[in-house]
Amino acid sequence: MQLHHRPPFNRGYTPLVPRSGATADMLMDFGVAVLDPGETWEQQSDTGEQCWLLAGGNARIEWRVYASGQGPQTAEISRKNLFDDSPFCLSVPARSTVIITAGPEGCEFYYAATDNPKPFAPRLFTPEDCVSEFRGEGTMQETSTRIVRTCFDDTTRSESNLVIGEVIGVPGKWSSYPPHHHPQPEIYHYRFLPEQGFGLTAIGETPYIIRDRDTILIREGEVHPQVTAPGYAMWYLWVIRHIDGAHYGPATKTPIFVEEHKWVMGDESAIWAPKH
Repeated sequence: MQLHHRPPFNRGYTPLVPRSGATADMLMDFGVAVLDPGETWEQQSDTGEQCWLLAGGNARIEWRVYASGQGPQTAEISRKNLFDDSPFCLSVPARSTVIITAGPEGCEFYYAATDNPKPFAPRLFTPEDCVSEFRGEGTMQETSTRIVRTCFDDTTRSESNLVIGEVIGVPGKWSSYPPHHHPQPEIYHYRFLPEQGFGLTAIGETPYIIRDRDTILIREGEVHPQVTAPGYAMWYLWVIRHIDGAHYGPATKTPIFVEEHKWVMGDESAIWAPKH
């Protein structure tokens, strides 16, 4: 099953995509931690890397890498609105511990982890690192204009086995477009503004209605265009897992656009428009 519908998350950590069972082929753990003011969550990883992206609220986040010989590092971070504000995203290697203590507003974090024995320095990617980029401007008669925020990828975090970022779909417009695919597994997780909003996607040849807090799994070779219902903004977190011999990015010419639809990125005059 591709689409995971979830009720409002309970306090504490909720696993959404485990690295076992029916989702073992995704090669990633993915979940959400929701903490009340003053609550603490601790996560240790011995064999793989982990990353934590702040969705909302405020928190004190502490991380320690045992192999580094350094003491713990800490930061006070906050985010008022995941649609308007860029994220903080902490990336740490194997043999590390992360401790999150919620501030006065409480907090919500998304978590991703995967196997990775390589040592590398931890890094807290700040909102200044995750700059909003308007993609699609000036093309396709502005029908696919959206905001893309890349937290880190192969150019800024080559040691990582993950790529992580956010997309904000503008009401009534498309994203992940033209339709494309890649061999690397990918997870999409959605939020809407207002929360009763919805969108549509097609994973391969199968259509799905997307609602608030849904999670989609995208496997090798599956195309995955998205469209947002008019009146609603659609935020989604995307996490890609590099695979052996094929990192996601320019070096492997990914993503791969569906050949029959590539033309829409060209001359706008070729796109039909109504006559007034």
